Order: sequence, then C-alpha cells, then structure tokens
Amino acid sequence: MEFRILGPLEVVEDGRAVPVQRRLARALLAYLLLHANEPVPGDRLVDELWGEAAPKTATASLQNYVSRLRRSIGTERIRLEPAGYVLRVDPEQFDLARFERLVGEAQAAPAKERAELLRGAIALWRGEPLEDLAFEEFAQAEIGHLQERLLNAIESRIDADLELGRGPELVDELEDLITANPLRERLRGQLMLALYRAGRQADALAAYQDARRMLAD
Repeated sequence: MEFRILGPLEVVEDGRAVPVQRRLARALLAYLLLHANEPVPGDRLVDELWGEAAPKTATASLQNYVSRLRRSIGTERIRLEPAGYVLRVDPEQFDLARFERLVGEAQAAPAKERAELLRGAIALWRGEPLEDLAFEEFAQAEIGHLQERLLNAIESRIDADLELGRGPELVDELEDLITANPLRERLRGQLMLALYRAGRQADALAAYQDARRMLAD
C-alpha cells in the first residue's frame, strides 16, 4: 500500500485508489503521515483537527475516525501506544520519505548522479502538496515547508546541471521559477550564469541589475 501527499492525498493499493472519503478522516491520515512512524498524542490530534472549535465529544470522535481509517488501510497500520497514535508506514511506500531519501543521497554524489537523483525526487511531485487539504489549518504551515523543500531540490538540481556545463537549456525554466519566486537569490544567480553560458552577456547583466533592484526594494 502506497501513501502520497506530494499532491492531493492518495492511498493506493495494487494500482487502485483506496477510498478515504470523510474530510476529517483524510485530515487525520494526512497529519499522521506527516509524523509517520512517530507517536502523536490524542489531545494533540484533537487540537490540530478541531482547534478551538473542538466539541466535548472530540476525543470520542477521534477514536471513531481512527477506527474508520483502520478499516480502510488495515488495522495493523495504526497503533495506540502509551505515547499516542502511531501510523506505521514503509518509507519506500511513502512519497515524502522517498523524496527525502533521494535528496539526502544526492548531497554527497558527483554532479551527474546528483542531478539524476534530484530529478527522481522531483518527479514524485504530482502538484501542490496536500492540495485537497489546503484549507485545513494544520496543513497550511506544513504545505509551506514542503514547497520550500521542493524549491531547494530544484535549485540543487540546477546547480548540478550547471556543474555539468549546461546553461542555455536552463534559461526558460529559471525565468519561470523567478517569476513565481522573485526573491530567491539563488535562482537569480543561476539565471545569470545560464545566460552567460548561452552567450547572452547583456541579458546576464540585465538580470543582475534586475536582481539588485528587486532585492533593494
């Protein structure tokens, strides 16, 4: 069984989607996945899922949602331990864990292997992380952290490509990334080098001046 949060929340078994239909059940699963293989106290789950609007029956409701999830994904996967609820997940069956493993392996690898590992990590993304849970309060900060990890991986992959002598073929991608993330200094430096490699020295200088103005503002 595979678990995916680098895009809309998905559970897949033998190529088929496993339905987790209720909003709070999906939110509970997402939160447990963000803390996979770690105990999460029940009162913390209540706070994260219901916040200040938690009803008096929230603890009982949480237990019901845990039971529903167990029926959907397997009773053995969610355990109640003294420190809290634990979702047991094989890291190789969880897209975020695989992403982090590939990014970690890339750090000490030579440029060519580093670029390939990072491409593999980035390819795991299917859209905005936890896209269908973006309005859940707990998810908003987590989505920001995940987006930052993706951007860091993309920048590292571009660094590896630049080390390999590439440049012209990176210009369009970098310009799109800067449009979406205008304050990323690393991207702007990469664009200058890519433009220079493409023989576009005047454009590289213009990119430098644009970066100075943007960051000064």
